[in-house]
Amino acid sequence: MLTQHHFLAATLFGIAVLGSLSLATAQTVGPNGEAATPSSALTLTDAEVAKLKEGKYSAALVWHTSSDFISAVTAGATHEFDRDGIKVVATTDAGFDSARQLNDVETVMAKSPSVILALPLDPIGSAKAFQAAKEKGVELVFLSNVPAGYKQGADYVSVVTDDLFQMGKQAADALAKSLLNKGQVAWIFHDAQYYVTNQRDNAFKKTIETDYKNISIVTSQGIADPARAEEVAHALLTKHPNLDGIYVTWAEPAEGVLAALRSAGNTKTKIVTLDLSEPIALDLARGGNVTAIVADKAFELGRAMAVAAGYGLLRKKAPAFAVAPAITISRQNLAEGYRASLNREPPSSVLGALQAGPSPSGGH
Repeated sequence: MLTQHHFLAATLFGIAVLGSLSLATAQTVGPNGEAATPSSALTLTDAEVAKLKEGKYSAALVWHTSSDFISAVTAGATHEFDRDGIKVVATTDAGFDSARQLNDVETVMAKSPSVILALPLDPIGSAKAFQAAKEKGVELVFLSNVPAGYKQGADYVSVVTDDLFQMGKQAADALAKSLLNKGQVAWIFHDAQYYVTNQRDNAFKKTIETDYKNISIVTSQGIADPARAEEVAHALLTKHPNLDGIYVTWAEPAEGVLAALRSAGNTKTKIVTLDLSEPIALDLARGGNVTAIVADKAFELGRAMAVAAGYGLLRKKAPAFAVAPAITISRQNLAEGYRASLNREPPSSVLGALQAGPSPSGGH
């Protein structure tokens, strides 16, 4: 999920994690070009679980922020750690502050955890932040990002993230379906060099251009600050008032695009975006402009990270880069989508809108 949990990390990581990615790649690759392994391949046998239980290991979760996404990742990790007899001794929230993350690592190290799960906030600062843990042999498993200079298998066990290409591809397929495979669309992409958003955005573009010959991307607009999305969308809609659809890089800027459409009285143009947010899900539930949301399985990300930590403790070779599945969420499976992605029920506003049925004026 990209909401705030990736945005600042994207800004901080910049070129450092872009690696040697090809924008034409047809599958998800890691921050340094690693081939992806499905998260489902990360498993432990009963004998391995028994061995972990004998070790009386402990874990610390060193997060960059707090959110529904992180709550779901934490739930997935905790569920697996409980199964493996690994006690979670600390959970921290750095508030998107890399200096605070360094302090958090120092604080949790006082509890001598056997493993640490974390999303590093910036490459240089994170390399320093996790140095002490690395030197003490703590098994490190990272979410989406990797500290500068760290080598998989030597300095950390694995990195886990979304199936980035599939998220973009499924967004293209969903928008095309809603447009009956024809029309003019806009592509609003993340204007920063960051492998997570770059792959998702470019997968959408490539899928439209390759698979849907009767759909034209008639305008493209990069966005670096999600707070400017409404302003950007107003300008875009002034030049292209008859758009059939808009792809927006993730849910937070999509909220701004939705606001711009409402301001223009536009009930026709369809939006597809990535990641769940209450305003976007509510519009989808009401039958508004939002036609689909593609999300990751956050609970599964946490489970896979915890299993990877078990690999490290067992000295079992782990995949360098693992990805959790993407899911396409429509109005018909919105409640199920919340459960599958975030391991929680939708907000009461969304449930109420689903029960009420589509609004005659859509989401407006």
